[in-house]
Parts: sequence; structure tokens; C-alpha cells
Amino acid sequence: MNARPEAPAAASSLYTNRRVAPLLALGFASGLPLALTSGTLQAWATVDGVSLQAIGFLTLVGSAYTLKFLWAPLMDRYTPPLLGRRRGWMVVTQLLLAFAIMAMGLLSPSSALLPLALIAVFVAFCSSSQDIAFDAYRTDVLRKEERGAGAAVSVLGYRLAMLVSGGLALVIADSWLGWGNMYVLMGGLMGLAVLATLWAPEPEMPAAAPRTLAEAVTGPLVEFFRRPGAIVLLVLIVLYKLGDAFAGSLSTAFLIRGAGFSATEVGTINKVLGLGATIIGALAGGSLLAKLGLFRSLMLFGLLQAVSNLGFWLLAISPKSILLMAAAVGIENLCGGMGTAAFVALLMGLCDHRFSATQFALLSALSAVGRTYLAGPLAPPMVENYGWPTFFLVTVVIALPGMVLLWWRRADVRALDQA
Repeated sequence: MNARPEAPAAASSLYTNRRVAPLLALGFASGLPLALTSGTLQAWATVDGVSLQAIGFLTLVGSAYTLKFLWAPLMDRYTPPLLGRRRGWMVVTQLLLAFAIMAMGLLSPSSALLPLALIAVFVAFCSSSQDIAFDAYRTDVLRKEERGAGAAVSVLGYRLAMLVSGGLALVIADSWLGWGNMYVLMGGLMGLAVLATLWAPEPEMPAAAPRTLAEAVTGPLVEFFRRPGAIVLLVLIVLYKLGDAFAGSLSTAFLIRGAGFSATEVGTINKVLGLGATIIGALAGGSLLAKLGLFRSLMLFGLLQAVSNLGFWLLAISPKSILLMAAAVGIENLCGGMGTAAFVALLMGLCDHRFSATQFALLSALSAVGRTYLAGPLAPPMVENYGWPTFFLVTVVIALPGMVLLWWRRADVRALDQA
């Protein structure tokens, strides 16, 4: 929402310029701690003989990720003494994360589960705080034509980090270093993220911080709801990826139970090929967004997201075919990655740089409403009552209201390209 100097980047330099390139490493730093406090930690506890009930309680460790909007105003209001409002908080959280993850490696789930869990809670808090600062920094530093590329590079870094701290971490712990030393290694990787933050530039036109904490709490809401069509834009955020959320909520269950593929086949294609297609889609989406503009990209990628769900419908009515499954998964993830790049660019464009930490945290939390509270509870009974083929046809229909709403508010979205 803040004006900045115009300097359109050539397509060839879009991903290598000083504002976009550091986001790869910063996205990696954002994604690294998540698995270490969730799936990887649960795997360590399981191998160490911890009871299933205790392992179940470890899922509460990540609550900070869903509540981070509560302390986001503090990170809008206060500025650390070095490196500015955004990079300063990123360095603080990255250093705390490095030491805390290493500290996890000095304990054992079998003998010190409670202290380990408490440190994991602190890691999740610092990680979600890093996400607040990183999302705000990305919003503030990127020019409008770079938002899609910045979102794509961030997604790439984040997904690579999930691979490293997820599957690769299990291999390192089981076959090479052991669990404790693996966590120390991951803490060391986290510490290297500080170098990326030091390399990253300050925003060209940094906005002034709110003058009081009260302004930091109320200002983001007052500023947003003063805009014409603010409520409609919030509904658009919920609806834009809703069809994708419904299809994705049961995609693995469908491939195993509905289409009859083995867990190995699904793991190889749905996870490996799907991840690669998502990354390619995000990078392609970022490049296209710079050429097409935000509205046309959102409309094109949203329609592709909707149509790509028909691949699962075709899989549901066809004889079992590994090639058809690969095509359906690849196309759906490719289109989903393109949609994600444009959608994150939309969220960035909606933020006022004075309040970008709080507004991005609130808008991203709102974007999860459809996936968490609509797709999650409603998709299973839809499949039970109507079957897989009808379910996937309905997901295409569910995507259409978002497209209609986007077309209706196209002037508002186009205005973001001029901000």
C-alpha cells in the first residue's frame, strides 16, 4: 500500500536481484524449525520408547503458529537496536532458534521429555515470531512486480527446509549422527541464516513504526476496514483457494483407499513429484505474475487450480493407472503452486507497510479458515455420501465463487498493482 520508485526488472534478473535472491535462504530459515518441533520430534520420541499418549501431547507444541497474530503488533511497534524493524527481529529470532534447537539435542525424550517439550515450545514461539518478521520484511522490501517472484522463491526455500528437517533429518539421525547430534547440526544450519539476513537489503522506503502499542494493535484493523470493499476482500481471501483446499484435504486418502495405490507409490509420486511440481509452479507463477499483473494472474491461476481437480475425478472413474496418477498429481500441484505465488502476492499487496507484520499475520490466519474449518470437517461426509467422482466434481464448483468474487472486485485488485 506504499508507493516506491518504479524500476521494472527484466525477466532474466527477476530471481537474482538483491531483493528477491536472499528470500531463498530466508524462506529456508523460516521452514527449518517446523518439522523439528513436530514430525521429527515425534519420530525421535517414538524411537526412544515414549508412550503414544505422551507423543500425542507433543502435537500441542506448535500452537504458537496459529496464535502468532496475538504478538505481531509488538513486532510492528518496537524496533531492535540493530538492522531495522524487520531484519532486527529476524536476527534476534534466528539466534534464539539456533541456540534453542541445539539445546534440544542435549536432552533425550526418554529421560527428559518435559524439559525437551518446553524447549520445543520456545522453539515454536521463536519460529512463529521469525515468520512474522520475515513475512513483514518480504512485504516491505519487494516492489510490486517482484511480489510473485519473492513468494515463489520463499516457497522454494521453505519446502527445501521441510525436506532437510523432515526426511533427511531422520536419515542423518538413524544412520549417521544420532538424534542429539542431528539437532545440534540443525541448530548450526539455523545459525547460518543470520548471514542471509545480514546480506538482505533494507526496504527502499521503510515506513515509520506505530507511535504507540495501542496504535499497533488497533491501527491495522482501522486502516484495513476504512478501505472500500474491505469485507469482500476478506471473503475473497477465504474463497480463493477453497476448491484446492477441499481436493487436497483428502488427496492422499483417495489415492490409497479410493484409487487403490500402495503407500510407496503414493509417497513417491504424491510427495516427491508433487513437491517438484509445486516448486516449478510457484517459480513459473512468479515470472508470469510480473508480466500479467496481479488480477490477470489470480484469475488465470485460480481457474487452472479449479480445472486441475478434474484430474482426480478422471482418476476416480478410470482403471488404476500409475501414469494417470502421476499426471493428475503433477498438474494439480503445478497449478496449485502458481496459485500460491499469486495469492501470497495478493496478501502482500493488501498490507500497509506500517502494520505489515500484524496485517499479514491476520490475513494469512484468515486464509487458513477454509482449509481448517470448512474443508477439514466437510470433505469426509461429502465423500461418504456422494462418492469420490462426485466429490472432485464438486470441488471444481466450490472454486467458482472465489473466481466470481475476484472478477467483481477486479478494480480493487488492479489498484494494488498501482500502489
